[in-house]
This record gives sequence, C-alpha cells and structure tokens, in this order.
Amino acid sequence: MYAVITTGGKQYKVKEGEKVRVEKLEGNVGDTLTFDKVLFIGTDAEPKIGAPYLDGVKVDAKISAQDRARKIIVYKKKRRKGFEKRSGHRQPYTELEITKIVM
Repeated sequence: MYAVITTGGKQYKVKEGEKVRVEKLEGNVGDTLTFDKVLFIGTDAEPKIGAPYLDGVKVDAKISAQDRARKIIVYKKKRRKGFEKRSGHRQPYTELEITKIVM
C-alpha cells in the first residue's frame, strides 16, 4: 500500500518503512509527525482518490534527520560583456521515515 501526501507545497508518494526527503519541517530528530493531507491511497483492492483530501486517512512519520543537501552552483554569464557571477546555496531538508499509513 502507498499514499500520496502533500507537504511544503509538493506531493510525495510514500510507503511504510520508506525514507523520504521533504522540505524543512519544524522538529527534532526522533519526533513524530502526522500528515492528514492525503491525496491518494493505492491498495491492492481499490484505490481511493480524495477531493482534494481523503477523510479519516493519515500518515505517521518519524524525523530521522535534519540536514542540508549538497551545494547547488548558480552560474550567470552575459556574453560579450565580461559579466560572470557564481554563487550557490545548500537547501535544508528533513528526512522522514514513514512508520504507518492509517485508513
């Protein structure tokens, strides 16, 4: 069974026991979170689609890491002008371990 949840303005397909990196969420390592914005549940019998969310369905997860991703390089150049600019940043993320999908 899998579910599609929404957090941080993005949608993620999750399964029980899976680790997922999402946009940074508040909390410490070891804390548990509950996502009630479930868009879709895929089961062996019949899938359930929300309009927009499913009622009574939630996904429980545990925070396994709070970290920053690899550095992303941003390079800008304008030809024939001698303009070159290089910068970058490290995007923060939260790694979740999906513990249970409750229907």
